[in-house]
Amino acid sequence: MIGIVDYGMGNLFSVSKALERLEAPYIVSDNKEQLAHAEALILPGVGAFRDAMKLLNETGLASFIVEQAKQGKPVLGICLGMQLLFEESEENGLHTGLGLLKGRAVHFDGKDEKGEAYKVPHMGWNKLEFHRESPLTKDVEGDHVYFVHSYYISGESPEALIASADYFGTVPAVVGKENVFGMQFHPEKSGDLGMSLLGNYTRYVKTMEAIK
Repeated sequence: MIGIVDYGMGNLFSVSKALERLEAPYIVSDNKEQLAHAEALILPGVGAFRDAMKLLNETGLASFIVEQAKQGKPVLGICLGMQLLFEESEENGLHTGLGLLKGRAVHFDGKDEKGEAYKVPHMGWNKLEFHRESPLTKDVEGDHVYFVHSYYISGESPEALIASADYFGTVPAVVGKENVFGMQFHPEKSGDLGMSLLGNYTRYVKTMEAIK
């Protein structure tokens, strides 16, 4: 069973419907005791980094997620949820994240190398470029996925970069280190490729549970 963390800022409906299509058992909860019984966690997110971390800290879910990840439980962050996995964000001032991955969320510059303006937020379909093998990308080929974000991760560890997209520079799109993963885009809104990536996460969870 996968626990979708409900802290008040997640795209809970679309993520839960995607898991239903994959026939993956799940719960949606803000209760740490319930989530502790889940075999894996998904941390969704829509909105501002500062507000999300404030809610996670106030509810005790921040320390809970970190503890669960350090104990080896698979964790997947989606969109803002992925950014929360990193050390910090520059959104609305400098704010500390969960610190499970190295890097910082920074704002798109809004101007290209020639000084010409480009659209922010980054919104639309962009093709993934895969950089290394991962349980999430098994038997998956690069295709387009759906992004909506104004901030992106910078300074990530090279070994944590699984896939990127090009939007006036490299945008980390899929990241992972050991049992902690993130997707900057919305896999649940990204057609067959998004569902394949989510499906691989559910299979990874089953594999890890079978090993125990």
